[in-house]
Amino acid sequence: MSRSNHSATQAPLLWLLAFGCAGLAALVAPAVPDEASSPLRVCADPNNLPFSNATREGFENRLADLAGAELGKPVTYTWHAQRQGFIRETLNAETCDIVMGVPKQLANVITTRPYYRSTYVFVSRADRHLDIASIRDPRLKKARIGVQLIGDGGSNTPPSHALASLGMVTNLVGYPVYGDYREHDPPARIIAAVEQGEVDIAAVWGPLAGYFAKQSPVPLNVTPIAGTESFASLPFQYDIAMGVRKNDHALKAKLDGIIDQKRGEITNLLENYGIPLVDEPQTTSENDVKN
Repeated sequence: MSRSNHSATQAPLLWLLAFGCAGLAALVAPAVPDEASSPLRVCADPNNLPFSNATREGFENRLADLAGAELGKPVTYTWHAQRQGFIRETLNAETCDIVMGVPKQLANVITTRPYYRSTYVFVSRADRHLDIASIRDPRLKKARIGVQLIGDGGSNTPPSHALASLGMVTNLVGYPVYGDYREHDPPARIIAAVEQGEVDIAAVWGPLAGYFAKQSPVPLNVTPIAGTESFASLPFQYDIAMGVRKNDHALKAKLDGIIDQKRGEITNLLENYGIPLVDEPQTTSENDVKN
């Protein structure tokens, strides 16, 4: 793991400007970093596949490499576990310039154009033949359902809230998104629970589910969750973008251009990682439920 440092050249330059020493400033000018060759500093989680890890195997690592190549910059990392306060302690503390995968609506950064849209999905063993797509499928009331919990307080994800509101509280089994950080890829514990039969079905954020289902030794079905129209305050689909500091409009504009120009390449990358992609909010009728 590596941690980027602030440039050490700012203090001498400020000192020279303060004293108006134009001649001396010219002598030390070569020490100023060349903007074109300065690194693209990325903050990411070192243990969070399929998104990122310390050996740079995640799809967000690959996207960072793509952005760096297009900008003509080497990519360097500050590694930080994605926990509460991640943005405050990394991007907004200026230890990096970009965070790769953030919701488009995230308030404390400016975000680029989305580079993908994904959805929560149901995951089940293929040999169970459950074929459940709608959150209103009556068979869910008799199933053990794995759900993701966020934060130390066990906050609920949209599927957790929706299933509970439909009367399925006692058959929900919670798996922390953060998990035991001593293990590899702790958020994947919920997928292992499906594989091992701890739960019958799980409601999981699509990129996590799609990637680990593709890696699973047990064939798994991954199905976008439908029948969610009445849960207007609980979005099941999200546009995902890159985040930069609120004053860094120049970098945002450059990244927007890269996303536009490389959209096909980015989509191919995501599909290779098994990421479920959706173009538009689903419009499946709530009456279209298997009985």
